[in-house]
Amino acid sequence: MHPHLHTKDNRACEEVMTILDECHARGFMWKAVGMCNGAKTDVNKCLRAQRLERTKANREAAKIKNEQIKKTWADIDANS
Repeated sequence: MHPHLHTKDNRACEEVMTILDECHARGFMWKAVGMCNGAKTDVNKCLRAQRLERTKANREAAKIKNEQIKKTWADIDANS
């Protein structure tokens, strides 16, 4: 399963998601025999790349925040 596709966080994958939607619109049999598998794989790759970028950015933000917290506690300990 994948998350909701058309959200503000997934704008970079809009083109491949549209291709998948068009493939799914062709009907059940088209999906059932695996004709949309390539498009789905492309969507999964794009969403994974977006998730990895968000994870990296969040990790960097957390490092900065943790450094600030450690500095604040060091100042508190030094002045106590």
